[in-house]
Amino acid sequence: MPAARAAVEEFLGGNFARFDGKVAEAMAYAVKGGKGLRGFLVIESARVNGVALEGAVAVAAAIECIHAYSLVHDDLPCMDDDDLRRGQPTVHRKWDEATAVLAGDALQALAFELVADSGLPAEATVDLIRNLARASGIEGMVGGQAKDIAAETAETPLTLDEIIDLQAGKTGALITWSASAGAWMAGENPSFLEDYGDALGLAFQIWDDVLDVEGDAALVGKAVGKDADAGKATFVSLLGLDEAKRRAEQLVTEACDALSIYGDDGECLRQAARFVISRQN
Repeated sequence: MPAARAAVEEFLGGNFARFDGKVAEAMAYAVKGGKGLRGFLVIESARVNGVALEGAVAVAAAIECIHAYSLVHDDLPCMDDDDLRRGQPTVHRKWDEATAVLAGDALQALAFELVADSGLPAEATVDLIRNLARASGIEGMVGGQAKDIAAETAETPLTLDEIIDLQAGKTGALITWSASAGAWMAGENPSFLEDYGDALGLAFQIWDDVLDVEGDAALVGKAVGKDADAGKATFVSLLGLDEAKRRAEQLVTEACDALSIYGDDGECLRQAARFVISRQN
């Protein structure tokens, strides 16, 4: 994962060098740090489908731009109102709200530019762009975020099935897109990687809820305990801490099983799934 993250950061650094001004500075700041999980999934799913790093790195950089944009906007006072992200001041705290909005908008636009200019075959490029638009828009991340905001003021807490549906959009859609991207690049059947991504995305969110309960803010890199303080329904509040952990472990097993078609070539993706429920941030 560190090697993939380094490749993406180098690629993005070359792109950001084209720009100047505080919005550009905020864009570069927003993509720094983090685990680079989504970019890694793109690069590794490409590798198991025979696509070299050179052909995948632009697509990996694109998803990291989309992810960073979503975090910049999610941290805004009108959304989650967070002061810290990845252990650093959030973009609107370091600059201002207008800069944060514009930086997020620009990162989203840059993501689609990067995929369009990736040099991949036309059909693969169109598939990637179409599915990224769906995964990041009202059918995916944005739709999930809207449900999450609505839940905060709802008269009754969400049920477990409703939380699963919400998180499939808010968190899971981009993870599944990332895990499937390599198959689209190669013109192969994405269904096995989609199954892997669906299970991984849900495990990821369950573990986020676990970290919100028992994580160390210094390690997590942002405030913890906010969900409980707000009385928000989460996987932990509905399942209990031990059962939430067990459910996450079961999902990781499902994710790993989905990779059987790739044999030993899928081991790095299996390790990524195991990492998701061992991480501290």
